[in-house]
Amino acid sequence: MTNKLIKASVLSLTLFSIMGLSVSFAIGKAKMPMVDIAGKAKVTLEVADTEPKITRGLMYRTSLAPDAGMVFLFRPNRQVNFWMYHTLIPLDMLFVKDGKIVKLIADVQPCKSENPNDCAIYPGGKGVDVSEVIELEAGYAKQHGIHEGDVVTFNLP
Repeated sequence: MTNKLIKASVLSLTLFSIMGLSVSFAIGKAKMPMVDIAGKAKVTLEVADTEPKITRGLMYRTSLAPDAGMVFLFRPNRQVNFWMYHTLIPLDMLFVKDGKIVKLIADVQPCKSENPNDCAIYPGGKGVDVSEVIELEAGYAKQHGIHEGDVVTFNLP
């Protein structure tokens, strides 16, 4: 009887652990920031919502996971330019204002210079007024048919 009780306890504990992992995984997934881009793509996002995070962005990264990117939050909206200083991977940049892509710059290449003043800014000039900027792996916008004017819907916990 004791052996059956031990086996039942082990089985119950194993099932409870698996269920706990499933619930934990489901909760973790539910809390992941996401963006739906015009119903064409759903992307998991890392969030840059402080000046240090915005400044660092995707610097020093060697890759992005599939269907992943970074969103930069600007509250309140502001004029921005981005650069590729110390960014190692080519990117697509989606400049968003009030839920719509107002500027898309595709296949932006890394800046190889150690002097930040030698790096181009995107977009050029005075920048663009945005509420968010989304950075994705280069080619993602073309691959998914994403264009300026497309609506973006954020799910930011």
